[in-house]
Amino acid sequence: MSAASTEAEAGFAFAPKYDSAGLIGAIVQDAVSGEVLMFAFMDAEALAATRETRLAHFHSRSRGRLWQKGETSGNALHVHQILVDCDQDALVLKVRPTGPACHTGEFSCFYRELGPDGLSRLD
Repeated sequence: MSAASTEAEAGFAFAPKYDSAGLIGAIVQDAVSGEVLMFAFMDAEALAATRETRLAHFHSRSRGRLWQKGETSGNALHVHQILVDCDQDALVLKVRPTGPACHTGEFSCFYRELGPDGLSRLD
């Protein structure tokens, strides 16, 4: 294991590994129930805004810009904890949502299960 790898995996310096597009994946999880609410991408600007405001911000690939979750719907995600994986290329945001996390109005974006015959709704 290289010194850089050791520092990233065992040290305390935060050095996120963004992909070639400058993005890092973020899993959003309810801080109370543990339910996975959504997955989104963050760039350095979104991560900085999230850390500063404690409101979840992401990089919208479709809009090509920074967006705060809930900026139009009012369904914000209040960030209580940001977990960083071992090699710093993925994040988990533990949040308290003020409403549904999914743009469809569902509490979580993960409301369907893939089975042998396709998708079925989780209830």
